[in-house]
Amino acid sequence: MGIQNTSARPHVPSRNGGQNRPVKLGMRSVRAGGVIHENVRHTTRFTVVGNHLSQHAELSLVAIGLAVHIQSLPGGSPVDIKSLTKRFREGACRIAAGLRELETHGYLRRELDRDATGKIVTLTISCNHPGRSAADEEEPVRRAPARRTEAPRRALPAVPQPAYPSPDLLRTALGVLAGLRREDARLHLSATEAEHLAPGVVAWLERDLTPEAVHRVLTCALPQEPLRRPAALLAHRLADRLPPLPPFRAPEAPSVLHPLQNCDVCDRAHRAPEPGTCGACRT
Repeated sequence: MGIQNTSARPHVPSRNGGQNRPVKLGMRSVRAGGVIHENVRHTTRFTVVGNHLSQHAELSLVAIGLAVHIQSLPGGSPVDIKSLTKRFREGACRIAAGLRELETHGYLRRELDRDATGKIVTLTISCNHPGRSAADEEEPVRRAPARRTEAPRRALPAVPQPAYPSPDLLRTALGVLAGLRREDARLHLSATEAEHLAPGVVAWLERDLTPEAVHRVLTCALPQEPLRRPAALLAHRLADRLPPLPPFRAPEAPSVLHPLQNCDVCDRAHRAPEPGTCGACRT
């Protein structure tokens, strides 16, 4: 008489039609060939990352890794390309491309501000959930889902280009743009938007307008409704309201405008091909 071995494990059922169906291994149910999670609860040194980032359909693996690393850093940590290149094996080009991806999809934001000494600095802001803020979490009422931020931003309108984009004028132009939000909080610009608009402001400064005058033109009579694209509005104003060139031109080339120079004697601004004294001081 045959003896039945009751302790023997049953045969694993064969797959039907070659499909990767779930099978049980001990107490865990997984797909054959898929990942098996062995998770433990973290109590210290952990960072909460949303699946909207870790499983993002459009971000590259480099961009996702950079976002997770940046979100795990304490406030004030350097996250510029040079610092990240020292930390990781990826080169500067791949890291720069990953940062641009995160900025396009809303996980990074760059803003211009002034430090205690008055110097213009670039602030990098990490957003762990684009489209939401801390105030949203405090609202008890369920809100409608925010619009997708993954869509690439539309290109800004072209702005006038200066004849002599000197570093001093570019710094002055960035200062004008950084100060617009103090006049109207809706005129909040990212570093990328300010870099696009700065040459247009320089073109105005070359036409003998003061930074205060350019500030007034850009902030005067703004629409009352919310501004969806403040940088596009500013670009339109820089191009549409550009004043004419002043009559101080080079005699040998009437179409060329001499750059602004500071007089070596009275320190007043005047137009000349090279630094030196103004006409009044020479007389």
